[in-house]
Amino acid sequence: MTRLPLLSVVLLFLVSCDVKAARPDRIFPEGQAPADSRLEKPRTLGDKYHPWAAPRTLKEWNAVSKRVRLQLRVATGLWPAWPRGPIKSVIYGKVDRGDYTVEKVYFASLPGHYVTGSLYRPKGGRSAAGTRRPGILCPHGHWPNGRFYDAGAAKAAAQMKKGAEKFEAGARFPLQARMVQLARMGCVVFHYDMVGYADSGALPHRTGFGDVPAVLRLQNLMGLQTFNSFRAVDFLESLPDVDGKRIAVTGASGGGTQTFMLCALDQRPRVAFPAVMVSTDMQGGCVCENCCFLRPGINNITIAALFAPRPMALSGADDWTINIETRGLPELKTIYGLFGKSELVHAKCYPQFGHNYNQVSREMMYAWMNQYLKLGLVDPIRERNFEPIVPARLAVFDAEHPQPKDAMSLEQYRAAQSDRAERQYARLLTGGRKGVARYRRVVGSAAKVLLADSPVGSHTVKPIGNGNLDGGGTFETGTISRDGDGHAIPWTLLKPARKASGSLVAWFDGRGKSALFDGRGTPVAAVRRLLDAGHAVLSADVFLTGELTPKGQPVTSVVTHGSFVGYTYGYNLPPLTHRVRDVLAVLPPHVKTWGRRHVHLVGTGGAGTWVMLARAVMSPSQANALGGGMTISDIGGFAFSKITRREDPMLLPGALKYGGLGGLAALAAPARLFVGGTKGVPPAELMPLRKIYDMADGIIGGLFGRKLRFQEEPVTPGQVADLVLD
Repeated sequence: MTRLPLLSVVLLFLVSCDVKAARPDRIFPEGQAPADSRLEKPRTLGDKYHPWAAPRTLKEWNAVSKRVRLQLRVATGLWPAWPRGPIKSVIYGKVDRGDYTVEKVYFASLPGHYVTGSLYRPKGGRSAAGTRRPGILCPHGHWPNGRFYDAGAAKAAAQMKKGAEKFEAGARFPLQARMVQLARMGCVVFHYDMVGYADSGALPHRTGFGDVPAVLRLQNLMGLQTFNSFRAVDFLESLPDVDGKRIAVTGASGGGTQTFMLCALDQRPRVAFPAVMVSTDMQGGCVCENCCFLRPGINNITIAALFAPRPMALSGADDWTINIETRGLPELKTIYGLFGKSELVHAKCYPQFGHNYNQVSREMMYAWMNQYLKLGLVDPIRERNFEPIVPARLAVFDAEHPQPKDAMSLEQYRAAQSDRAERQYARLLTGGRKGVARYRRVVGSAAKVLLADSPVGSHTVKPIGNGNLDGGGTFETGTISRDGDGHAIPWTLLKPARKASGSLVAWFDGRGKSALFDGRGTPVAAVRRLLDAGHAVLSADVFLTGELTPKGQPVTSVVTHGSFVGYTYGYNLPPLTHRVRDVLAVLPPHVKTWGRRHVHLVGTGGAGTWVMLARAVMSPSQANALGGGMTISDIGGFAFSKITRREDPMLLPGALKYGGLGGLAALAAPARLFVGGTKGVPPAELMPLRKIYDMADGIIGGLFGRKLRFQEEPVTPGQVADLVLD
């Protein structure tokens, strides 16, 4: 009879002890971190499996594809678009092989940068029916010497022995074999050089864009090669014998990467065949296949799917593409199926061969081109023998035709690109209120990739602790995640003793939420003033701060994969991006409950930059929910132009391309913004913030005085309270 009451007493005692033991400044036991997926091993390009779940409805895919295309354009540095003038090509040195010809080509894709290659044409210009011919682009990939590749007699013999090739010419010169056969099939074929290969030697291929200034401006080799591919399409369209409505692209390995990147971003190619590259495994091992922001949340299958529903076939081999038929093709079939066109995507693996674009896979490609370029040939199409052109005779530049004198060196190219980007950006800082709308379209779109989140889903708030605050009031603690993202952001909410009639103050600090308390878990004086005035105070440990750190240890640097930042931030978001997104993730459920009149955002102790950028990239609905609240940011003298280390956790690729800290923060205009700690910040990096607020009429005053205010000195906790209570 006495056991049940006794058990109840014991349980009540345990619960009381648990509540009493809860603290507002700490959620987890010392040394224990939240179960946040970001604290696990980061992605790398060589991972054995890069998963991606294909959307199940066309509406969802349309939204995803729009977002991913923007992501690719921003990542490659192609947003906003680079200027493209008329193609002025030089074509000469014709070699007549009876049923086809080969000519040398060069043209400027940009002033001072030249695309070079070989042009294969069927003999006789237009077809017998007098119609224009299909045009096919062939990027070559990382074969030694590129367009000049000669496998040598020994390798050729080995290829023929295993059944990969039938003719010695094709075995020694497999790249030429592809061009010759496509020309014999009635196509005009442009075989063009990757940057740093064959005749495109003015710029290096694997170096030159790994330093911090290049990263901050999103200058990368992948962007240049993708732009060269755009211009190669322009070149084909400029030829009088090419049908611009029948353009195809096919390349292998790194050329396969160029193929699917071009086809993802350019609507003109109608047929594609990326060979031995598209997979869920290794994503591309060269710097020309990687850049910051390229693949977080996606993989090469996603990028290839952007070609849907245009016809695309892929080949695999005994390399990272060996599983393409079971991992990759099903996802592509799903996307094509949303258009009712699942038959227009196909993949076949040839596991008996290593990494290649041999005769077996080439003949698969010929059949695909025949069918979807409507060549009218009889299948099966078998490759015929041909007379190769010795590599020296394929060279575009020689003593009689030297490289143009204005061909830029690496240093000249980078300076020219920086100048172009600066001129494009400067034009965005004009035009009054209409100019502000244009600024938001261009810089705001880029900021969605650099900082803002993917479409917001539902929030999962997990309560963990609660109790009474010393001095009055109560607290609640817990973690928050969003839409199954696997994150777990620790937060604490302090509520005033009397019925809350004030605002919500969301206060973030570089040391984490513990900065709002003393060593005993008692709110510091400034926080106590806010509570006593009836305001609720919210704080959280955003990524790599407070409890959201590996083993609870502060993180002062981020180790990158080798010397090229794109190998790290091409697959994982930068810490600064995560921190901004965490601020945005923590706010909605608490704003909905405690917003009251206004929501004030505060960033101190290193968090000022995160908070100011979070305010800048908020969605309209999030911004409206803040009411007339102000943003108080102490930036502590920070500027992106002062970053010198690749490992700096504040490194944000692309920041300087879009105006630096001031340029990105300007997206907050005309919200109320108080910026402290500006001493030491280069004036040029704050100029765009002043300019856009001026254009938006944000500094002429209003009900609460000037919308944008600066202060050289740091923002103190007491000043935060003063500003909120004023």
